[in-house]
Amino acid sequence: MKFSEQLKTLRQQHHLTQQALADDLHVSRQAISNWENDKNMPDIEVLIALAQLFDISLDELILGEKDLTKKLIHDGSVTRQAHLAMVSNVAGALVILMGMLCFMIKSQSIEYVDAQGVLHENFFLIPVGYGLIFMGILIILSQFLFIRKNKHAFPGK
Repeated sequence: MKFSEQLKTLRQQHHLTQQALADDLHVSRQAISNWENDKNMPDIEVLIALAQLFDISLDELILGEKDLTKKLIHDGSVTRQAHLAMVSNVAGALVILMGMLCFMIKSQSIEYVDAQGVLHENFFLIPVGYGLIFMGILIILSQFLFIRKNKHAFPGK
């Protein structure tokens, strides 16, 4: 429901004339008429006064429907969850790339035995690389499992 229709309905439900409502809000009757005919909108201070006068929330006054308010809250939650999933998947991919980088560095590093017979090599890069790849896969899989577990949070998936 549009604000203009909502205002007119609320005014009539409270048995107020345009003039009586205008007097309560300290505005002109023409201002009330313009709002109800969708010619303009009141200032935020007047919107707050209207919400208090009719004992409803601002979002219910402006948006009209209680169900729409719940839908907006739900949509915000879905957006946050989708954002979290995207960030987690990007983080997982970056961790996998870091693991692959460990293997590339290991393949390009020089291994040698010094005069005392000590072997110098970056052997730790192999287990670190495998560990990073494993962790990246776990991060990505955890998001898929979370989405699957919470299908109600992601409508249409």
